[in-house]
Amino acid sequence: MSSPLRTAETPQLGTLPLARGAVDRGSERRVAEDLFATILELPSTRVMYISGGKTLVRDTVRDTFRSTARDTELVLDRPGPGGFGTDPVYLGRTLENGSVAAGADVVMVTLPAEEAPPALDGTRWAGLRDVATTLGALDAGLFVEACAVSNWHATHTHCPRCGAPTELEQGGWVRRCPEDGSQHFPRTDPAIIVAITDPQDRILLGSAAAWPGNRYSTLAGFVEPGESLEAAVIREVAEEAAVVVRNPQYLGSQPWPFPASLMLGFCAEADGTEPQADGVEMSDVRWFSRKELTEAVAAGEVTIPSSISIARNLIDRWYGGSVPEPVPAGGK
Repeated sequence: MSSPLRTAETPQLGTLPLARGAVDRGSERRVAEDLFATILELPSTRVMYISGGKTLVRDTVRDTFRSTARDTELVLDRPGPGGFGTDPVYLGRTLENGSVAAGADVVMVTLPAEEAPPALDGTRWAGLRDVATTLGALDAGLFVEACAVSNWHATHTHCPRCGAPTELEQGGWVRRCPEDGSQHFPRTDPAIIVAITDPQDRILLGSAAAWPGNRYSTLAGFVEPGESLEAAVIREVAEEAAVVVRNPQYLGSQPWPFPASLMLGFCAEADGTEPQADGVEMSDVRWFSRKELTEAVAAGEVTIPSSISIARNLIDRWYGGSVPEPVPAGGK
C-alpha cells in the first residue's frame, strides 16, 4: 500500500528554498594545515564577504517566454593582495555553475561594518531573507552555509569550559581552546514545525505574542534534550494551543540560520478541539478553512509567512497551491 503522503492530493514537501545547494563542503580537505595557502594560489578560488548578516549580490534580468524575471547572484571576488584576511572559513568546492564556475573553492570572510567593501557597479548588500528565493541553487546553498557558520563564530568566541579565547582550525569548522585542548563545533538547534488539520480539513494557525500585527503561521518549537521529534510535535501543540494531536508525519526540512535552527516539517491530525492560546508564546490560535484563510488574507486581516519559510510551504501544501495574497499598491 502506498503512503497517503505520496498521493497527488498531499505530496511530500519538495525542495525548499533554503534546502538547496551544489557545494562539496570538503570535510576531508578542511583538515589539511596548508588548505588556505594551497587554494590561495588557484585562479578559480573566490571569497564571499559577510558583514552584519549580509553579502554582496547583483541583480540580473532573465527573459522568459512572455516576460522578464529578476534573479540575483552572489558577488564572489578573487582574494585580495593580503590573502584571505582574518579567520577565513572554507565553504567548499562548487559542483555546478552559478555566480562562479563549477570546481571553484569558496572561502567566507566575515568583516566588521567599517571594513566591508562598498557596493559598486550595480551590486548591493543584502540579507539571506531578502534574496533566497531569487538565488540559484548554488548561491542559495553558499549563503545559507555562510550565514549559519558566521553566526556560530560570532557567538562562540570563548571556551565554554574555561573561558579562554578559542582558535580556528580545520578550515574554520572547529574552534580549539589553547588552554585545555577541547574542540568545539558549530551547533544546530532542531525545531519542529507542524501543519495540524481537523476532521473538517481546517488548518490550525497561531499568532505569536512576539510578532507585530496580525501575522499567523503554523505552530513550531524547539526539540528538548532526550525528546523524539514526534514527541516534540505533540508537546508543543499541547503547550501552545491546548490541542491534542496524533499521527505526526515527517514531510521535509530546511536550515533556518537565524541564528542556528534546523526546521523539521510535520503534518498531524487533531479532533477539532477549540484551541486556547497559552497567552505566553501565543496570543491567538484558531482554525481556518480554505475559504476563511483566503478571505482573511485578501482583506489584510491576516498575513502569512513568506515563501522562503517552511511554514509557508506547509500552508500551501494544505491549501493545494499558493495562497493568494493582496497585490502591493502600484503592482500588477
